[in-house]
Amino acid sequence: MSKVTSLTTTINQDSSTDQDSYTGQDSGTPPLIAISEIFGPTIQGEGALIGVPTVFVRTGGCDFRCSWCDTLYAVEPRFKADWALMSAQAVMAEIARLSGNQPLLVTLSGGNPALQPLGELIQLGQQQGYTFAIETQGSKAQHWFGLLDNLTLSPKPPSSGMSFNRARFAECLAAAGERTQVSLKLVISDDADYQWAKEFAARYPQLSLTLQPCNLAPATPEQPDMETDIESLNARLRWLVDKVTADRWFNARVLPQLHVLIWNNERGV
Repeated sequence: MSKVTSLTTTINQDSSTDQDSYTGQDSGTPPLIAISEIFGPTIQGEGALIGVPTVFVRTGGCDFRCSWCDTLYAVEPRFKADWALMSAQAVMAEIARLSGNQPLLVTLSGGNPALQPLGELIQLGQQQGYTFAIETQGSKAQHWFGLLDNLTLSPKPPSSGMSFNRARFAECLAAAGERTQVSLKLVISDDADYQWAKEFAARYPQLSLTLQPCNLAPATPEQPDMETDIESLNARLRWLVDKVTADRWFNARVLPQLHVLIWNNERGV
């Protein structure tokens, strides 16, 4: 497995949510992608595509600061020196190297990958037979959402400390168009999150729905080797299953973070 962590150019330290501040580029220059890491092949560990073999492309930069974020190294500006600015061609070459030039699912993750110029990468990969999926919180719409094979929208619940913007979420849905398969993934940590998720999902009955118990003890940059208590995580999973079945919420799919169950908080798997 390979991680891309070398710095190829100076990255602007501004923490604005504008795309140029995350890539360190001036408008009008050829678009480069801020990359935190590229790794695989592994499997998708969560959401609608759980268990599917994939290569992960994790971009750097995010417009959210969730209280339980498990990828702060791809979020906070203090880690920009660890990110690389790469062209779509260079990213695609690394994907092809890792996959042995055999097409598979490419998962675009972050941070918030919707802040990056990923349209050219998606087109390059699809020309070679690769498929592309992304997970984003639905805070930033991109025209290239319509090129994706799968779009997972994961708005953040109250426990995250972040707020939901319905207008921006609607823009993301509209940008996906008819070709892209769109699904919802809602993370649940407590009763307040659960009630919020029920009310939220009711507004979007046309979207397939996955519920996921929250990992409240992820590794952090300060404690990269910290392990999640799997017994406690499984207890939250059982709690969530019991809630869903008791409420007859039968259109919801309850799934764990499979990669945490297999590798705990290990990075790059």
